[in-house]
Amino acid sequence: MIRPTATKLVATAAAVGTALVVTAGAGAAQAEPARPSAEPRAVATCGTPDLRIGFHERLGGGMSHAGGTLEFRNASDHACALRGYPGLGLENARHSSLPTRTVWGSTWYADDPGNKVVRLQPGEAAQANVAWTHSGTEAHQADYLRVTPPGARTYHVIALGDMVDRGELHVTAVAHKVPVRG
Repeated sequence: MIRPTATKLVATAAAVGTALVVTAGAGAAQAEPARPSAEPRAVATCGTPDLRIGFHERLGGGMSHAGGTLEFRNASDHACALRGYPGLGLENARHSSLPTRTVWGSTWYADDPGNKVVRLQPGEAAQANVAWTHSGTEAHQADYLRVTPPGARTYHVIALGDMVDRGELHVTAVAHKVPVRG
């Protein structure tokens, strides 16, 4: 019988795309590295310290819509990977948290590229598009945006300086390039 800790190990490995072979003996379950295959080697997930995060471009499209293209640049000396959606949070001028709701998928400006692994060599960047409205409907002044890279547990704070209705942010998955609708 596989113990729950081994099950968690397999689930965690599956979530990060690492293949493991689990064997159960008379004692506890053991994890062994999978045998080499023709597939490319797994690359570690990019952590917040590995990345420079900021707005590549800010967008305003009228009809009370605003947004921008977030850039996640690999500032480390090793390859790393991102997969999924960044976590987002709003802060006021004193860096106190504001109520935030993040919606994953397409935004006013860009189609969602889908949840795929994006490998970054040193110096390469990935993008995600983020959008919000600022009509004054239950709006909060958000001076800063917390950005947590997919798979990370810490965040980076960047300047935002805009009103955000109901604290609602829409964001795409990361991709090498997220084309903005023209």
